[in-house]
Amino acid sequence: DAAGYPVALIPLDHPKVTVLKGEDLLPYYRIGSNPAMPMRMIHHVRWFTLNGYTGVSPVQLHCDTIGLALATQDHASQVFANGTHLAGVLERPAVVGQTTLEPLKKDRVQDIKDSWRAEYAGTSNAMKVAVLQDGMSFRPLSMTNEDAQLIDSRKLSALEIAQIYKMPPHKVGLLDRATNNNIEHQAIEFVVYCLLPWLRRHEQAMMRDLLLPNERDEYYIEFNVGGLLRGDTQTRYAAYAVGRQWGWLSVNDIRRLENLPPIPGGDQYLRPLNHEPVSAETVQKEAGLP
Repeated sequence: DAAGYPVALIPLDHPKVTVLKGEDLLPYYRIGSNPAMPMRMIHHVRWFTLNGYTGVSPVQLHCDTIGLALATQDHASQVFANGTHLAGVLERPAVVGQTTLEPLKKDRVQDIKDSWRAEYAGTSNAMKVAVLQDGMSFRPLSMTNEDAQLIDSRKLSALEIAQIYKMPPHKVGLLDRATNNNIEHQAIEFVVYCLLPWLRRHEQAMMRDLLLPNERDEYYIEFNVGGLLRGDTQTRYAAYAVGRQWGWLSVNDIRRLENLPPIPGGDQYLRPLNHEPVSAETVQKEAGLP
């Protein structure tokens, strides 16, 4: 408004915004073909920046990694769309003295397939002993090394893309190393190493753009992630008990952390009876000084 207070935040299409460097070395913003606007009119949250004016795009910075993941996905789609995967094959031996083996007739081939399926396919026929006629032998087919490497490559691509944003693997469905014992600590790492850097960027940008200089001494902007860092019930209550007994948490402080309403008289703090503030007189008395 006319007094300089922000009254609304209007999202802008970032491809239409051009960041310019003014004569005063401050950033100016041009939206489309409109005149450039000063920094105080634009709320700009930057990622890692090399020039101090525009942030580096994570997608452009890691385009090779994302391109490799797309190529691997396209290759896997083509393999499963056009490839042939068999459980095994029935082989006929060659006849001694014949250079070529006359193929079986279509009806005979279908009879062999039908009889094999009826006799040995399905869970009810598992572990049966097969008796093969006409000198045939069965050779099972397993996953090739190329197929196994393709699956590993797709997992690695997902992990590398998650690493761009410091996202823990279990948040994108990679649970190979996740257990019931370490999943809580991984969730804390998600908040500390993935969310907090972005939240600090937003907090600092909001403090700069949404508060006047004389308001910053009285107000501050902070995202409360305490709910995401909460441990199990026993651990939380043990921590609250320590804070309450040693006097740096009140009843209402604890209730606020648990999203409970305050109670009358709950703002009083305790002080352990076996401790007292250290004064100069006490130090001199214990040292035997006059």
